[in-house]
Amino acid sequence: MDAETRRNLERISVATVSMQLLKRGLRRVVMSGVRPLNTPMKPLLGPAYTLRFIPAREDLSAPEILGADGYVPRHAIEEVPEGAVLVIDARQDAETAVLGDLILERLKVRGIAGVVADGGVRDAEEAIAVGLPLYATGPAAPAHIVGLAAGDMGTKIGCGGVAVIPGDIIKADGDGVVVIPKELAAEVAAAGPPQERYERFAKEKIREGRPILGVYPPSPDTQAEYAAWTDPEDDG
Repeated sequence: MDAETRRNLERISVATVSMQLLKRGLRRVVMSGVRPLNTPMKPLLGPAYTLRFIPAREDLSAPEILGADGYVPRHAIEEVPEGAVLVIDARQDAETAVLGDLILERLKVRGIAGVVADGGVRDAEEAIAVGLPLYATGPAAPAHIVGLAAGDMGTKIGCGGVAVIPGDIIKADGDGVVVIPKELAAEVAAAGPPQERYERFAKEKIREGRPILGVYPPSPDTQAEYAAWTDPEDDG
């Protein structure tokens, strides 16, 4: 992701990104059940690094496995690149925690952008206090080995019902988490600010008493009016 793409994606909302992806034929891009846990909300943007869990099985989910050589979730914590978003496929298991405050402290020290998981967070108050942008299903006390076993990392996953491929761009805010295919990131980023500029114009007209019809989407007359409009933010 180049600097201009990042700058434009930081300026626009998840809702805007989802609309731009819809215009390009992509509908299943916003995660279900994954919400911001920080208060106030911390926006998140970065390339995806993936970790996948599989269903628990007794020989794969015993407590002693946590310290075993090659245990994938522990290695993923140390291998996720600086500036990346750790995206965890927890099989949409909101009753099981896939991370807690100790892991988040380590990830913060390592300089990652944040975490997205379709599973729970244990020691949630302490985990949130770490200050790393955190998007998950909510608090959950049981450790992940109660319901999950280690899968693999750096592979294609599903998170919140959305396909995530390593390197895809993750953007998250108060509206949720959207996955942007990396080959579309620059295009979506460039198209987003003009969309939001028009929406500022449309809101101004609606506040003046205009009906939605003819403003959103715009009629030819409204389009002509918009072409002559001065956006106060253009001077910002």
